Amino acid sequence: MSWVLALGLVLGAVLGQAKTLVVISIDGLDNRYLRDADKVGVKIPAIRRLMAEGAWANGVVGVMPSVTFPSHTTMVTGVHPHQHGIIANNDGKNVRFWYTRQIKVPVLWDVVKAAGLKTGAVDWPVTVGANIDFNFPEKFLGGDAGRMEMEAHEDVSTPGLIGKITAMYPSFPRPIVDDVARTQAVLYMLKEKANLILVHLADHDAAAHAFGPYGKPSNATLERADECVGMIMKALPKDGVIALVSDHGFERVDRLVDPQQYASGEMTVSSYIVTTKDAAVAAALRGKDGMGREIPQQELRERAPGMAGLFAFAPAEHVNFGKGKLEKPRGTHGYWPVREEFRSVYVLWGAGVKKERLPEMEMTAIAGRLAGVLGVKFP
Repeated sequence: MSWVLALGLVLGAVLGQAKTLVVISIDGLDNRYLRDADKVGVKIPAIRRLMAEGAWANGVVGVMPSVTFPSHTTMVTGVHPHQHGIIANNDGKNVRFWYTRQIKVPVLWDVVKAAGLKTGAVDWPVTVGANIDFNFPEKFLGGDAGRMEMEAHEDVSTPGLIGKITAMYPSFPRPIVDDVARTQAVLYMLKEKANLILVHLADHDAAAHAFGPYGKPSNATLERADECVGMIMKALPKDGVIALVSDHGFERVDRLVDPQQYASGEMTVSSYIVTTKDAAVAAALRGKDGMGREIPQQELRERAPGMAGLFAFAPAEHVNFGKGKLEKPRGTHGYWPVREEFRSVYVLWGAGVKKERLPEMEMTAIAGRLAGVLGVKFP
């Protein structure tokens, strides 16, 4: 790509000593885990140190849909899903958006690499086939993102990379890749002096789905992720910086509500939003049990232009749209992201980072901030 080469030539001439930036995404890390850590009862000393010593945002407003693949792609492109093309976890054929070639706009790692810096990625979504020096891309064979098989990584990772990590950590090639294995891969890449490392710690999300957020199982996986963050902090070089991010908040779901019980007209229902073009149907839905906020047209135009002109409703608190009853509460996400309680996180810590409390930010602002740490101007 000509813009990458041109930008790389310019930046390669002006960059001084490059820093090391490790971007740690803890899947499903709701900002309330940080803000209300004492109340939740979660033990996260490493993350608390990042917050106490670094720049911590008062929450991050996500994108629509607020799910893993679109959100992670927004964090490395700086634009909304309808612009970068990763509009869901799965494409129209119910296949995951695995491949970087499916992204329609410039990506952070291309600009960083074009500037002469080394790049690495560990289970970062949509990185299969990416031009990344040390690439262990997210891939799994079944439908369960909480069980990422090592076998699925073997044919898509940088040739020889798994063997090199294994030489450093003999326990690395376990059947199912977990957060500890992902951290081992990061530590290897730090040893190889990668300048930008993106890592997706995914175990917390799986527990929060199965058991709901803020309970013992979910807290336990977050506490293990915190231990992984601590290991990365200890291995970080003196000129290094850590960015802690997440892809979406999390909500406990207690019950299902079927919007079709309220109106017989045409509507489109997903678990986290219902839309209709029929004003009579919209009128029948307003104010009914389980029906939450009606989304203003301005927000639809900005965040999901394909829905502009429709009537759109989010579910009420602790509700998903759907038929039947839940056997037990569970956790989920995907909701319209502007709801105040549903925020993800951004914390920056390390060399040259000023201790400060940042205002609430949009997820689209993260890519430019990450580029700035490495002295790279992101287009």
